[in-house]
Amino acid sequence: MSTAPTSLKERLRTDLTAAIRGRDKLRSGTIRMVLSAITEAEVAGSEAVQLSDEQVLDVLVREAKKRREAEEAYRTAGRVELAEREQAEAGVLADYLPQPLTPEEVGAIVREAVERTGAAELGPRGMGKVMGVVTPQTKGRADGGAVAAEVRRQLAG
Repeated sequence: MSTAPTSLKERLRTDLTAAIRGRDKLRSGTIRMVLSAITEAEVAGSEAVQLSDEQVLDVLVREAKKRREAEEAYRTAGRVELAEREQAEAGVLADYLPQPLTPEEVGAIVREAVERTGAAELGPRGMGKVMGVVTPQTKGRADGGAVAAEVRRQLAG
């Protein structure tokens, strides 16, 4: 088992049991899907490993992104009922993700990173430097594309 009894994976398992008992099909199905993705990540590679909470969070972020992209694709295709299902699943996953950053918070993090790395003089060429500092702070809490756009905006200005 996991080293900490309140690990993210254990919380998912506990919530799955509660959802099954409460006959919440959406919640239990979504949590099952995430646990399956976690197990898949654990056995990928040459040796099975136990994922840390941070790695489990990475899996959750990936699954939430899949839901957002699928919802968008279904809406574009006019499949409203499927889009709503994806949106509902994303809502379940949001319960396990850290509080999202506001655009103002992202801007402040990027501003601080630009100052710390001295990338302002480099202009757009300093993007990699800034993203290297910003990404660990925003991972799972802000869309990577939005963060990159903010970095570009601040380096251009």
